[in-house]
Amino acid sequence: MREPAGSRAGQRVALVSGASRGIGAACARHLFETGWTLSLGMREPLQPDWTDGERVRVFPYDAAQAGCERAWVNGTVDAFGRIDAVVASAGIMIPKSVIDVDDADLDLMFEINVKAPRRLVRASWASLAASHTGRVIILASLSGKRVKSVTAGSYSISKFAAVALSHGIRQAGWDLGIRATAVCPGFVATDMARGITDRADALMTDPDDLARIIGLLLDLPDHASVAEFSINCQLEESY
Repeated sequence: MREPAGSRAGQRVALVSGASRGIGAACARHLFETGWTLSLGMREPLQPDWTDGERVRVFPYDAAQAGCERAWVNGTVDAFGRIDAVVASAGIMIPKSVIDVDDADLDLMFEINVKAPRRLVRASWASLAASHTGRVIILASLSGKRVKSVTAGSYSISKFAAVALSHGIRQAGWDLGIRATAVCPGFVATDMARGITDRADALMTDPDDLARIIGLLLDLPDHASVAEFSINCQLEESY
């Protein structure tokens, strides 16, 4: 039986964006509890209360600000000597139709949901390649697989692009041992979802469950790679 990537020699280091709340925070905590060393990117850096202070560093990171990813990546390499995974979970939704959305709002969603994770992966590329088992998780959405409603339309444009970004990373990194997965959840019990639905938290996907799935995807060996992972809290024809 082949060893999962997480059991190989050396303490693995993951960058997690959007780590101050929601899916990013749940993912960071789960990875910490399963032995990862973490570099967390936050607009307002604050050390989580569940850390031991040794395996976790917090860096300022604003996905809307091009260029700030370089200081984060360089600081991580200086602190830990390596980067083995990038979990790009920072994202925004502006609930407008493709007719009503203006260029500024659409540009902002592309900036944060597509361009920022691309920049972060690019800045981490040499370290991911040096790992030989580099892993990338792009937090996309089921809105990157179908357009569920009128007001989800403009958000879906950015998330379809995020799924394509993940596939592009997968193609570019395959021969380097880098694997990428687009994780596509439906409603997750976070502030973002609560702002657009009256569905109770108990009827949405728990962020902790999504974090466990992401941990599994990061641990899969090279030849058990998953290109897309969809998860839903409700019955739909395909998802």
